[in-house]
Amino acid sequence: MFNPFKNIFVSNLKYNQCNNFHTNSLHLAWTKATAPKSFIQNNKKIYPPQQIDEPTRPAFVCHQKTNIKYSPDKLWYVACLIRGMTVDEALKQLSFVNKKGALFVKEAVLEAQEMAIKDHNVEFKSNLWVAESFSGKGMVFKGIRRHARGRLGEVRYKYSHYFVRLEEGKPPTDYYKRKPLLPSNQLQDWLEQMRRRKITNSY
Repeated sequence: MFNPFKNIFVSNLKYNQCNNFHTNSLHLAWTKATAPKSFIQNNKKIYPPQQIDEPTRPAFVCHQKTNIKYSPDKLWYVACLIRGMTVDEALKQLSFVNKKGALFVKEAVLEAQEMAIKDHNVEFKSNLWVAESFSGKGMVFKGIRRHARGRLGEVRYKYSHYFVRLEEGKPPTDYYKRKPLLPSNQLQDWLEQMRRRKITNSY
């Protein structure tokens, strides 16, 4: 049975899809991207061939998780926790951190580990360590909070980005370079320092 309203509806639908301002490609071209891009570009970097006598350049993978509904200041503490750890140790520690941000960090580390195996030719998924782990400020939405006597206050809903870089190999013994000496060497230095002490104004 011929239905004239069906053709009218289909023609109007096609017209709205082509000329609707909110779904137009020109509108999308003018929108500003909210996700950072520079950190991910490190995965596309191409290095020159190495010489025979050069040390092997370790493989690495950079990954980010953007626009997390969590404060970047709170996420920073969780990000600092796993720096310099192996991937297995980092995932183990994050499983026992009773914070909301630990779930986002754990998801990002697992995704980066999977990317290293699939896209970056890493042989063993456990042979990775956390070389970089930090958070960044994302979008901030402002809202209104009602106070007494008809007054208003400003409330800010903060979003954050999380960045992680996994590197192939074993982690360094001292990631922050604060105590480059081994504990036994530190003890010997302390003993030597104690033996060199003398009473003030004496020979």
